[in-house]
Amino acid sequence: MSLLDLSVCLSFILGVGFLGYVGVIVTGFLRARPDAPGDPSGYQWHFVVPCRDEEAVIGLTLDHLHRRFPTAHLWVVDDHSTDRTAEVVLALAVAGLPVHLVRRRLPHARTGKGDALNAAYHALEEWLPAGADPDRVVLTVVDADGRPSPNLLHVLAGPASFGDPAIGAVQVEVRMSNRAVASPLPGRSRVANARARLLARLQDLEFRGPISAMQITRRRTGTVNVGGNGQANRLSALRAVAAETGSPWGQALLEDFELGLRMMLAGRRNGYTTTAWVEQEALWSVRQLLTQRVRWAQGSMQCARYLPRIWSSREFSALGFLEVGYFMAQPWLQVVGMFAYLLPIGVFGYHSWAYPEFTADFLAHGGALLIGLYLLIGIAEFAVWGPLYRRRCERDIGRGPALGYGLALAVYAFGTYLVAVRAFWRLVRGEQSWHKTARTAAR
Repeated sequence: MSLLDLSVCLSFILGVGFLGYVGVIVTGFLRARPDAPGDPSGYQWHFVVPCRDEEAVIGLTLDHLHRRFPTAHLWVVDDHSTDRTAEVVLALAVAGLPVHLVRRRLPHARTGKGDALNAAYHALEEWLPAGADPDRVVLTVVDADGRPSPNLLHVLAGPASFGDPAIGAVQVEVRMSNRAVASPLPGRSRVANARARLLARLQDLEFRGPISAMQITRRRTGTVNVGGNGQANRLSALRAVAAETGSPWGQALLEDFELGLRMMLAGRRNGYTTTAWVEQEALWSVRQLLTQRVRWAQGSMQCARYLPRIWSSREFSALGFLEVGYFMAQPWLQVVGMFAYLLPIGVFGYHSWAYPEFTADFLAHGGALLIGLYLLIGIAEFAVWGPLYRRRCERDIGRGPALGYGLALAVYAFGTYLVAVRAFWRLVRGEQSWHKTARTAAR
């Protein structure tokens, strides 16, 4: 067997394996049903909004949260903003909104989102009256541009969420609020606007399609992840996690995923629901998107240190360990895959140039079919999400555009390999810094 045969066959086998995984999560995705609501009046609700230079959006967000959830307390962590974020928050507090400002200042500020959330946690603990039931106090993290669904508290109080005493945290579905904006870049060319519209739609498809499907499957393995926006945490569970280090959130760049792991290690389960959701702004810039995803991938790589504890923990089943291990291994596998999947292309290109007769013989005797199947599987495992997205999420989209979005997702997904390589390089160099993403309203 030639190197060309071997490389194509290896890539084909890997593709079939991943396609099988896609089949598993698609099955759960299609079978998912809405969660039953509960009575939110038996809980004390708190929203935590970490902020750094969010003057453009924080006032609208707090007003939105108060109008939608008037009994909830709103905790804003000002992480040494250089704009008027703090002044906007204080003005709303003076106006009578139940807003609490937690101010962080250098050199103790801007040390990561986890530290900002820990500051809110400790401030809440000091504020709570003695005798408050920590099982009935819920902290929900919302980004400065976050817009939770009106039914959020009812769903979180339901039997599949905090109505189950074993649940320590719940992640709600994430949607992109600007997924259907017609002219995202006023004054720019039609091509630039079309590219930005597609990028926003693909982010919405990604979160409400494959990411949601994976979370639904994780409900069975007991390994649901919590995200940075729309994660709700029971105070008693946060205290159980904080017992180890003094604070619930850790130092990883993917502090939300780290918290979810620590919740599970502490004996709590995480829930996930698509019945309630939070909307956030999609990024219209490829460069900003790649920067964001590099941070996420590096944070996932940093969490690999938890694998020995997960392996020895009785809180994880064998299937749960495999699922968590697979998730944390993805960025590492993508670093290898970046080269493994490019190898057949490189080998084929070299053979076509150096040995054209051999290449023609290879194609004539099954090579063309093998390469065709390889490409079909590689594209199909992503393209399927376009029609599924239309069926489950956005029925107003036509069948043709839905298929087009699925095909575009295959190209979009290739960016994760570039992201993984960049994240690995940052990890090797010991880089921890990251740049804050500008809000659309701030541009």
